[in-house]
Amino acid sequence: MDPREEGWPSMDLVGEALAEGLTAFPAEVDVARVRPSIPRVLRGLPSVGNSKAAFNADRLLTRFSLYPTRLLRERRGHDAFHVVDHTYAQLVHALPADRTGVFCHDLDAFRSVLEPHREPRPAWFRLMARTTLKGLERAAIVFHGTQQVREELLAHGVVPPERLVWAPYGVSPEYRPAPVPGDASDAVLAPLHGRPYLLHVGSAIRRKRLDVLFDVFAALRARHPDLMLVQQGGDLDTAQQARVARLGLEDALLRPPRQERATLAGLYRKARAVLVPSEAEGFGLPVIEALACGVPVVASDLPVLREVGADACTYCPVGDVAAWTDTVDALLTGRGPAPEPETRRARAARFTWSAHARTVLDAYLHRLDRPGRV
Repeated sequence: MDPREEGWPSMDLVGEALAEGLTAFPAEVDVARVRPSIPRVLRGLPSVGNSKAAFNADRLLTRFSLYPTRLLRERRGHDAFHVVDHTYAQLVHALPADRTGVFCHDLDAFRSVLEPHREPRPAWFRLMARTTLKGLERAAIVFHGTQQVREELLAHGVVPPERLVWAPYGVSPEYRPAPVPGDASDAVLAPLHGRPYLLHVGSAIRRKRLDVLFDVFAALRARHPDLMLVQQGGDLDTAQQARVARLGLEDALLRPPRQERATLAGLYRKARAVLVPSEAEGFGLPVIEALACGVPVVASDLPVLREVGADACTYCPVGDVAAWTDTVDALLTGRGPAPEPETRRARAARFTWSAHARTVLDAYLHRLDRPGRV
């Protein structure tokens, strides 16, 4: 699993849900979780401190040296190894590749190598990405959450089809129409004073298109002055902060810190709609989480999001602010009704972590081709 300091809630969830799901099969598998911390090496130097550059240096040291070294010591103690996040596929170089699988969530980490014209990067970055990609290519099994990711892997010749295994994500039990214990969403939403809000869940990386999110919200506020926006995810960069200021959204935007699942489910349930304006996704966990809570979802018209959301979501062209504004406005006013709540919940019910764990385990049992517990 990724070190928790990486700050990727989705990767934390995928790893923890898999480990928990595998405990349902005690006669077939014993599970050991491996998750080191990122040590404060450069950050411990007085002249560097807690700068972002120092953190990234410690992060790279962990990814390419400390973590692989630890696995070299542990490789004898287990029958198979599962790398939860493809951005750590370089760990395969320290493991028995013929007994190691990697979950490939998307191809973003390898774009500078596979499609350098789309993402030009300096030589040192491409070397790092190539090393990670080589680890993915060596893995005995490569899991993917959607058929769209499978098609990309095959199109780029990363791995042959016989090594690919489709293992869709699941919906955690907290995501449902009724409140669950531990839901502190009322306290989180207190600054809104009961005003209606739209919700976005995700990081602030470029492909999430927060620029579109903010532009659409600004246009909607002109029609719905009481409307608020809750954005649950990563820190905004300088350009995103400037955009919020230029659009005059500071007082209408609530950005709470990372919440536990029970509270995040409450944020979903109380939202008027969940917006997913991304220009690229590997799966789109917020789509099925919101649907499980019965909330309307408006998402970018991407093949991968249609694969996941099917007819339970409303779709808009990527980056088309006018279309997004009109679609969400129609939903808010009732002029354009969303799919029925039963349709939303039925779609989300197709995705379970128990099925995910069973699929992953069966892939390793087939690979090892021997009876008994692994």
